Amino acid sequence: MAALFQTLAAEDQVKDHSTGTRVVAGQIFLESGKSDSQSEDEENFHSQEEEKDNSLEELNSLEMLLFLFLKAEEQSNKRRQMQEAEDVYQTGMKILNESSKKAQKKEAYQYLLKAADMNHTKAMEKVSYALLFGDYLKQNIQSSKELFEKLTEEGSPKGQMALGFLYASGLGVNSSQAKALVYYTFGALGGNLIAHMILLWCNICIEQSCLKILLICFPVASDISLTGGTVVQRIRLADEVENPGMASGMLEEDLIQYYQFLAEKGDVQAQVGLGQLHLHGGRGVEQNHQRAFEYFNQAANAGNSHAMAFLGKMYSEGSDVVPQSNETALQYFKKAADMGNPVGQSGLGMAYLYGRGVPVNYELALKYFQKAAEQGWVDGQLQLGSMYYNGIGVKRDYKQALKYFNLASQGGHILAFYNLAQMHATGTGVMRSCHTAVELFKNVCERGRWSERLMTAYNSYKDGDSNSAVVQYLLLAEQGYEVAQSNAAFILDQKEASIVGENETYPRALLHWNRAASQGYTVARIKLGDYHFYGFGTDVDYETAFIHYRLASEQQHSAQAMFNLGYMHEKGLGIKQDIHLAKRFYDMAAEASPDAQVPVFLALCKLGVIYSVQYVREINIREVFSHIDMDQLLGPEWDLYLMTIITLLLGTIIAYRQRQHQAIPRPAGLRPAVPQQEPPPEHQPPQ
Repeated sequence: MAALFQTLAAEDQVKDHSTGTRVVAGQIFLESGKSDSQSEDEENFHSQEEEKDNSLEELNSLEMLLFLFLKAEEQSNKRRQMQEAEDVYQTGMKILNESSKKAQKKEAYQYLLKAADMNHTKAMEKVSYALLFGDYLKQNIQSSKELFEKLTEEGSPKGQMALGFLYASGLGVNSSQAKALVYYTFGALGGNLIAHMILLWCNICIEQSCLKILLICFPVASDISLTGGTVVQRIRLADEVENPGMASGMLEEDLIQYYQFLAEKGDVQAQVGLGQLHLHGGRGVEQNHQRAFEYFNQAANAGNSHAMAFLGKMYSEGSDVVPQSNETALQYFKKAADMGNPVGQSGLGMAYLYGRGVPVNYELALKYFQKAAEQGWVDGQLQLGSMYYNGIGVKRDYKQALKYFNLASQGGHILAFYNLAQMHATGTGVMRSCHTAVELFKNVCERGRWSERLMTAYNSYKDGDSNSAVVQYLLLAEQGYEVAQSNAAFILDQKEASIVGENETYPRALLHWNRAASQGYTVARIKLGDYHFYGFGTDVDYETAFIHYRLASEQQHSAQAMFNLGYMHEKGLGIKQDIHLAKRFYDMAAEASPDAQVPVFLALCKLGVIYSVQYVREINIREVFSHIDMDQLLGPEWDLYLMTIITLLLGTIIAYRQRQHQAIPRPAGLRPAVPQQEPPPEHQPPQ
């Protein structure tokens, strides 16, 4: 049976295979020999396949060459466009930096617009901010948002920071503090100092770890202390409205022209004053080294030591107008120092301290710094503090260093604030205080170059462009500037900014009044009370209003807050009614401010009437008279005294009436009244 099954299986396998095979012992083997026709077909097939492969390889090579060529052409065009955009951008920036006229600056922004359309990153940053603030371009929040989004996609820290600001303020987008924080964080990680400033303020607001706040503000403060801070002009719009005659620190155009007229006539003091204004900028005067040099030169030729010292300072520091020259600076410093000028003495001290034009001599440097510091010059005080702090030319003394840094900080020197902040942060020469260090570092950070926008915003507001002003103030408010917070709230409170929806005006104003109040601004604290009292941007809440008024009264001794507290005590709003406490607060308001005396007098008169009416209502007159014992009050014969007084009064009245009748005789009859004629004028002889 086994042999039969093997035979059948072998036959089946033979039937299933072609003739080109043979079977041996149940295994299949290919025949080594082939027919001629089969060999030719196979050769043709292989040759066709080889031709196809060769043609595909040639085609792939051509495609690769074409792709590389197009890629190279595309990169070349891109480089050409980038170079063209860079040239246009540089042209615009040159016009922008060298011109002071508004028309020329507008022309510069046309070049920047063209470069931005060519996807030049820096041009897009300039144009987007110009569209946001309305600087020399028509304000367009939506267009600026689109550019900021494009910049953010490219990884621009400026674009990330600005987009965060839009989400924080709700301009052009739905407000989202979470998205704002994300964009601020990315901007700060990219090195944007404004984003660092905003994160610093955010962490202060939420009372984060003091050490964490120090780590945030330190790089910003270090950068500003190295580059030098600008003069910050802090003008509060609310104070200007409340006190129109109050000096804002700004110089009127007429006054500047008057000083210029005096300077042209040879007035040395006017020349020195205008020179300092143009050297540092501020008070409504733009920084202009050329004009500063001209004014100082005129005054120095007239023998003014202050002008000589400032010329030495300009030559020592160098600029585009005045080339840096230690030798020339030293000559001017010596002339001024010989005349006892503290600026010149401080300049000589710097020369000997760092070996600028003279050999290094710490003893002479210390000597000149001491002379300058004795006359109250801040640079001399600062450098003297630095020498004591570092032990240069003198024994190291942290107490003396702290003393001179404090003196220099009172004069507003930014490096003095920075050094004091470091001493308080590390506990060097003083008890360690992280909070004091943060306050000092914050003061340094607010002196950055971005603080110049405070004046730009103020000028925009004065020119009637409230939309531009409020956007600029809102950005500065995000950075923690109390002046910007109060000014943004004031513009929103007056409903002068159409860029903000009417329903959002009071809630946003309330937010910024709250921020300004937390930094100690009295008017903002009173405004918070008013908003809760009247229900502006929030629900009516007399108790919260009372708390804000009380804080303004206790912490800032505000007469307005005291008056409001008196009114609330009088009416029983948010507190139990108490007329006695109301009178007390009214009296305190009158003592706190002379301006409050008239309204306090009227309020007290009203309070007296209310008190009298209330007293009459509360008592029963019949019961009062029934309880009065006249015998005890006036004695047992009080009725005789009363009758005597009444008799004397009647006699006096009768005597007075009789005297009147005797003085006026009764006429015999009625006569018509004859008008009196004026006598003719006497003849006066000619003189």
